[in-house]
Amino acid sequence: QVLLVESGGGLVQPGGSLRLSCAASGMIFTVNDMAWYRQAPGKQRELVAGITRGGSTSYSASVKGRFTISRDLTKKSVYLQMNSLKPEDTADYYCNADVVLYNGERNNYWGQGTQVTVSS
Repeated sequence: QVLLVESGGGLVQPGGSLRLSCAASGMIFTVNDMAWYRQAPGKQRELVAGITRGGSTSYSASVKGRFTISRDLTKKSVYLQMNSLKPEDTADYYCNADVVLYNGERNNYWGQGTQVTVSS
């Protein structure tokens, strides 16, 4: 029904930048809140940043001031600009979206994840 596809992960040196993208497709009437989560090896998945349909944003304390979340409503997409990356930012990053379908159902969806590795 709905597919979230992430892109933009990769290997970057400490202090570098990456931009993650996530696009939603399918029988979507509207996309409400969107967010980025991450999961490092051996750790639980954690919320990195979120953005409402109206554009209000929130960040975890560990990334505030370094990461910026944004979205494009027309493209049903969300982005994560990551600057001043640190080795501890290494993780699989997942896109999450709260979606209302054309049939009226409201569901929460996850992308497949994109790997970010910060290492020299």
